[in-house]
Amino acid sequence: MATKNILGIGNALVDILTLIPDDNILKQLNLPKGTMQHVDAHTSKKVGEALRVYGSSMAAGGSTANMVSGASKLGVSTGYIGKVADDELGKFFEEAMVKTGVKPMMLTTATPTGCAQAMISNDGERTFATYLGAALELSAEDLRPEMFDGWDILFVEGYLVQNIPLVDRILELAKGKGMTVAIDMASFNVVEQNRDYLNDRIKRYIDIVFANEDESRALTGQEDPVEALHDIAAMCDIAVVKVGAKGSYVQQGDAVVKIDPIPAKVIDTTGAGDLWAGGFMASYAKGEALERCAKTGALVAANIIEVLGAKMDEERWQKIFKLLEQL
Repeated sequence: MATKNILGIGNALVDILTLIPDDNILKQLNLPKGTMQHVDAHTSKKVGEALRVYGSSMAAGGSTANMVSGASKLGVSTGYIGKVADDELGKFFEEAMVKTGVKPMMLTTATPTGCAQAMISNDGERTFATYLGAALELSAEDLRPEMFDGWDILFVEGYLVQNIPLVDRILELAKGKGMTVAIDMASFNVVEQNRDYLNDRIKRYIDIVFANEDESRALTGQEDPVEALHDIAAMCDIAVVKVGAKGSYVQQGDAVVKIDPIPAKVIDTTGAGDLWAGGFMASYAKGEALERCAKTGALVAANIIEVLGAKMDEERWQKIFKLLEQL
């Protein structure tokens, strides 16, 4: 069976990663630990100035961008649609995507390219102050049917549901082209605010749903992650619920697979969920069995949390390839 290809659509952001010595700075900036807060340009600048003393590194980010970059490294042909400015960060983003083997289809606007200031605590937990900038201007009108031609799988991030007409356009175009549609729930607060909408669209359009424990609870109202898994699987083809250090559950029809966590030394959890999805989707695109898909996701995620940021060097990827051969 030929490997399918994956088109991703999401918020094109540049991640600015900063290791913070303690959580006092989060209190000073009024950013609850472990959350993703949307901020305006003024606040983003204020956060950047407060963090400057600690030093930082940059990487192309955004949930979908991380996912397709991971799938590309695992040998799957991937593309990406997002919106940036013709500025320094916008050029950096596009070049970084090309370097990981992704085909970028970038739309441009005059508003500055978005950035996510990721503050990484000593325990690896990350807190985001996200200025969406240009990414927020991605609209339903930007998308043309021919952009979806030749792609088999569409991956979209739940963060986009702040723009319902955009998500509806994406889903309608993808289904019109006969694509398999996957969504990552992205953040429990986004799910809580859009629960009815998401439940409806999953039933009507979506084939694969990724959620963590909090997101699955927000989506279904179920406290128990396995009960939440069953509820999600009743709405779509494949449901994934990740339960952090306890591993993950995947369900297709009546078949439930439990995947144990892979031991790892946590440095930074940035991108863990995105790379879990990247591993799973790459394996799925190759037509591999459900358990293999989930184990690939778990393996890639265990490696990304051992490095700073959502990108890994070639040496680590080679280690992953060797471990995949042994699965």
